[in-house]
Amino acid sequence: MEFGEHEIGIEVREVYANGVWMKTTEVEAKLDEGNIQEAESSLREGLSLNFEEARSLLGKLEYQRGNIEGALRVFEGIDLQAAIQRLQPPIAEKVPSRRGRSYSEPLHAVSQHAASLVLEAIYLKAKSLQKLGRLSEAARECKSVLDAVERLFYQGIPDVQVDNKLQETVSQAVELLPELWKQAGHYHDAISAYRCALLSQWNLDNDCCTRIQKRFAVLLLYGGVEAGPPSLAVQIDGSYIPKNNLEEAILLLMILMRKFILGKTQWDPSVMEHLTFALSLCRQTPVLAKQLEEIMPGVYHRVDRWNSLALCYSGAGQDDAALNLLRKSLHKHERPNDLIALLLAAKICSEDSHLAAEGVVYAQRTINNAQGIDEHIKSVGLRVLGRCLGMQAKVSSSDFERSHLQSEALKSLGGAIALDRNNTDLIFELGIQYAEHRNLNTALRYAKKFIDVTGGSILKGWRLLALVLSAQQRFSEAEVVTDAAIDETSKWEQGPLLRLKAKLKLSQSLHMDAIETYRHLLALVQAQRKSFGPLRMFPQAEDDKVNEFEIWHGLANLYSSLSHWKDAEICLGKARELKQYSSEALHTEGSLREGRGQIREALAAYIDALLLEPYYVPCKILIGSVLSKRGLKVLPVARSLLSDALRIDPTNRMAWYYLGIVHRNDGRIADAADCFQAASMLEESDPIESFSSIH
Repeated sequence: MEFGEHEIGIEVREVYANGVWMKTTEVEAKLDEGNIQEAESSLREGLSLNFEEARSLLGKLEYQRGNIEGALRVFEGIDLQAAIQRLQPPIAEKVPSRRGRSYSEPLHAVSQHAASLVLEAIYLKAKSLQKLGRLSEAARECKSVLDAVERLFYQGIPDVQVDNKLQETVSQAVELLPELWKQAGHYHDAISAYRCALLSQWNLDNDCCTRIQKRFAVLLLYGGVEAGPPSLAVQIDGSYIPKNNLEEAILLLMILMRKFILGKTQWDPSVMEHLTFALSLCRQTPVLAKQLEEIMPGVYHRVDRWNSLALCYSGAGQDDAALNLLRKSLHKHERPNDLIALLLAAKICSEDSHLAAEGVVYAQRTINNAQGIDEHIKSVGLRVLGRCLGMQAKVSSSDFERSHLQSEALKSLGGAIALDRNNTDLIFELGIQYAEHRNLNTALRYAKKFIDVTGGSILKGWRLLALVLSAQQRFSEAEVVTDAAIDETSKWEQGPLLRLKAKLKLSQSLHMDAIETYRHLLALVQAQRKSFGPLRMFPQAEDDKVNEFEIWHGLANLYSSLSHWKDAEICLGKARELKQYSSEALHTEGSLREGRGQIREALAAYIDALLLEPYYVPCKILIGSVLSKRGLKVLPVARSLLSDALRIDPTNRMAWYYLGIVHRNDGRIADAADCFQAASMLEESDPIESFSSIH
């Protein structure tokens, strides 16, 4: 028995069954008159069909003619489920023999074409209900198609010996069911349908499977419904089980990317866009970079690929790699005026004082090219220019040049905020700049303004306000601000605030209170480790909420200041277990040695720290202080080290103080007096923690 249809011209069609062809003109005329039974009789007599088969074909004709309500009336007039039951194999046939049985053997007793026609009728009934807005009913009908297929092919649909029309109906139903559940608002049912579609043996082709995977990933990412892990019934021992929506979506999207790379399906740029969003959410930009690198050349323009890779590497803290890519992108023979690339390059350069001059060039080019529809970018360019100039001032070789660069930096930031007055980043940046220049009243005004504009929801605003107050020697007020910020902050974000509170306690000589705060920090570290498990595989450029190394290092410095050498060494050992090679740890070790009178060992530790980090100011200062006590012969070396420290950090009061001692020992009394005066003035405005630590 065979069923089919054939269209002749535009209006005349034919259907065939059992080797007999029949024009639909007479049948359609009777349908137009509302004589469904007569139309059915014509089909049964003309094609030798039974009741269900004739009605199924009749409903299909109505559906194809666009008469959705008429098609639904025809479909509802037959018991399609009963027809499916008659097509099911006997129970005895469902037990495979020892010799093995073909997947399709249970259907040898009946025609797959008959099953195809009945299943297609149920599918079209679901489509009719969908078009009439009866979505839940449509989903249930569509699900009944798949339930029937599972009963007919109890071991899954075989790869061969299956009627093409039957396979097409099954594939369409598998793809339609989750969409119907979504449209009906039953998202958990949609998620179950998607998983069933991807995990069951439906013999779907690559394109159909790809569409289902993409739609499922989109639902997981943007649907706003927590999917939960797959049921235990479909989990395989040793297989990876996604823990949440984001992980499952990333897994699906990466499978799709692998298909594209292997050429199993056509390239779809939206998949890469969704994957970019998903991996950015969990800050796994190195994974995204790997995906971009694996895409065949020609899919993306090389400059677009370089820029995207630069964003990924920058997000992962690999600024050198990112900047090298941007330099290629901004070459005069590529896209030298690409605003996004220029801004990113300038931003990366603004983080490194030795790249700041290069960053100034990029920022200036951004400002010059920000015209027309891109004019709003000018304020961002001015902001980055101000940051680059401020960073460049820190490595300036002369006081005059440093003063000029600082003035230009403030001028650029002022120009930026004139264009974008409510930009919170600009307000914060101005607060930092004025604080570093020790214009504390203006810095305080900007810090308060930042908190007002953001509603106190951003942690760095509270930290800036507390540091400015500490620089004004208003320690109790700074502590009140810190406590208020802790009350308004979630547990995992309290690390920097608690560390700040410990330093405030130390500044007020409340050493035991400071130790208790550090203990609280260590407890927070343990809680964080239990909650989030081991460290992520790919390090990201992010502010650590609770940095265990800094806690142990801070405790070591605290005990060292109290001359509790044993406790200080224990804490320093804990810090070194976390970071073996560290200038900060070597600096603290040198302080311990110097405090115990082991000057030679202390100098060795300070020198090792400078070998690790040549621009580490605290060790330059301490070497200079040690050498200043060793006689006139080494005073030039001490003066050179301290002058270099002041070139890097002009507001370091200890560097000015020890340089004054060097000048005094060398007989330069006037120079010594100037240095001591500078140190005294800076002490009155010295914060408990560097302002630059907030960036």
